[in-house]
Amino acid sequence: MKYAWLDEYCLSKLGTTKDFKEEWEATRYMLRGKMYAMVGENKEKQPIITLKLEPMRGIALRETYADIAPGYYMNKVHWNSINLRGNVPDAVLKDMIDESYRLLLASFSQKAQKEITGG
Repeated sequence: MKYAWLDEYCLSKLGTTKDFKEEWEATRYMLRGKMYAMVGENKEKQPIITLKLEPMRGIALRETYADIAPGYYMNKVHWNSINLRGNVPDAVLKDMIDESYRLLLASFSQKAQKEITGG
C-alpha cells in the first residue's frame, strides 16, 4: 500500500479504536462505535479508504483528483472513497482523515467530546 502511514495516523487520533468487519472485509476506525474511516476494497479489488466529508468539500476534491470518488457502498453525498494506489497527495489524504474525524467528534455531546479528547 502506498500510504504506509495510514493505520498509525488513524490510530493516533484520540479515542480511536480499530476493528475488522468480516462481512465487509474492511478495517474500521471508530469513536465510541461510530465509524469515521474504513479501509477495504472496491468491486475492482482496488484498495480504498472511505471518509466522511462536508458535501461541498467532497465534490471539490472529486473534481480535483481522479482517485477520489463517491463513497463506495456508502451515502454518496457525505462519504468519499480514495484509491490507495492512486495519486492523492499525503497531505490531502491526511486533511481528509482529519475532517472525517472532526465531523464525527462534533456529532457527540460536549461532555462526550471532552471525555474523548481529555479536554
